[in-house]
Amino acid sequence: MNGKNIVAGAYAEVNEKSLKAVNPATGLTLDGEFSKANKSLVDEALAAATTAFYSYKSLNKDLKAAFLNAIADEIAQLGEELVNRASAESGLPLARLQGELGRTTGQLRLFANLVSEGSWVDAIIDTALPERQPLPRPDIRRMLVPVGPVVVFGASNFPLAFSVAGGDTASALASGCPVVVKVHPAHYGTSALVGGAIIKAADKTGMPKGVFSMLYDDGYTIGANLVQHPLTRAVTFTGSFKGGMALINLAHQREQPVPVFAEMGSINPVIFLPQAIEKQAAELAKKYAASITLGAGQFCTNPGLLLAVQSPGLDNFKTVLKEAIAVIPSATMLTEGIAGNYSQLSAEIINEAGVEVIASSNLNNNELKNQSQAKIAQVSAADFIKNPKLREEIFGPYSLLVVADDVAELEKAIDVLEGQLTVTLMAEKQELQHYEVLLSKLTGKTGRIILNGVPTGVEVCAAMQHGGPFPATNDSRFTSVGSTAINRFVRPLAYQDWEQELLPDELKDGNPLNIFRTVNQKLTKSHE
Repeated sequence: MNGKNIVAGAYAEVNEKSLKAVNPATGLTLDGEFSKANKSLVDEALAAATTAFYSYKSLNKDLKAAFLNAIADEIAQLGEELVNRASAESGLPLARLQGELGRTTGQLRLFANLVSEGSWVDAIIDTALPERQPLPRPDIRRMLVPVGPVVVFGASNFPLAFSVAGGDTASALASGCPVVVKVHPAHYGTSALVGGAIIKAADKTGMPKGVFSMLYDDGYTIGANLVQHPLTRAVTFTGSFKGGMALINLAHQREQPVPVFAEMGSINPVIFLPQAIEKQAAELAKKYAASITLGAGQFCTNPGLLLAVQSPGLDNFKTVLKEAIAVIPSATMLTEGIAGNYSQLSAEIINEAGVEVIASSNLNNNELKNQSQAKIAQVSAADFIKNPKLREEIFGPYSLLVVADDVAELEKAIDVLEGQLTVTLMAEKQELQHYEVLLSKLTGKTGRIILNGVPTGVEVCAAMQHGGPFPATNDSRFTSVGSTAINRFVRPLAYQDWEQELLPDELKDGNPLNIFRTVNQKLTKSHE
């Protein structure tokens, strides 16, 4: 585990202070020293990334795919060492991290397959029509091309899958963009191990040296320098609304603004329709007690808001929910700062007008630090509608139950909701037909609408949408999970009246790459 910064595929010496990782469960310092980066390393990393971009973007697609598969292989070989270190730095259980390791390597291979197949570039060809009247049509051929160096911010709650070699890095590299990672300060050692795996993979597959760099910091300076550097072309971030908006504002202050793709959290409302709550009260209470507290409530998709109409079924739901929450053990939160913030915000919300706690768990790991205490609060729909503070995310095992007097008031509560990553609807099949307007409203507030499930658990696949209307993300047209995440790092480029031998292979006559293309408005693999 080498704790030096990585610049252009090599470990860089820097005369700055050393950083140490801390186990959040014990407060003890972990092995390893990590070198704080400086502005000079930012300049070197982005200069190298820019140089690498001119060759990397044009590499054969199979070479890029081999690079991504090699990263997955190197990370998989770390195995137990990586999982143990990630657990020590995050407090997350080993079983959870073993699954996350599989997700990390799996999404790297997903993008490798996407790149190898090649049709993702969305090649469109409109051939010349020289005889067209009143004016001839030129030959125009368009495809998606990479934008340039991408800055990736590691996320606190996924030390593997949303960090150094996570989905942002995988999709950026797949698109043809070099990556500079700003390490999250909660994952120094984990990041060092994964960063080492990436430079090994780059060396084995002959990638340009500047295709990957990784920098450490314990504050905000390096991150700000990366975002505002003139050679940066895009930025990704997963975290708090405050953090995401700070990066967006920095990017807008540049002489040449660049896109920031920020996932900034969500309260992921769950709407219990009347028949569902009457028929399944106990089952739903147990299911949602588990979902609210999964991972100590530190997923971006934990259900932080439950909405229902007052009824005997809802009373049963609350009784079972209280029992289920009471026996859920406390868990270590990711960092001391996150634990403190959760404790403060969850305590503050209880003092808001009309809010009362209806369920809580016991802190039964008193010998450990930064332990979570699950809390379920309740408020009337009328008070919820009047108070915007009740609609803010509390990152941790907390949820607010909003109780409406009738369906009309339930809809009014839904009307005041902002953009979400997910919205879940619990309903009996026969009652859905009575809520067409409600369904229409809900689809306008989220990137993923779920029926009779739980929002926790994000499948990595082509159809996944992990992004939603503001403030869940700052650009709802894109996803940070799944193969279409690659679209964040590309732009369309059209070639007009170019000679065949000068065109990219994706646009040449004869379709040499054998990809799907839209030729004269017809999707085809034709080689004619």
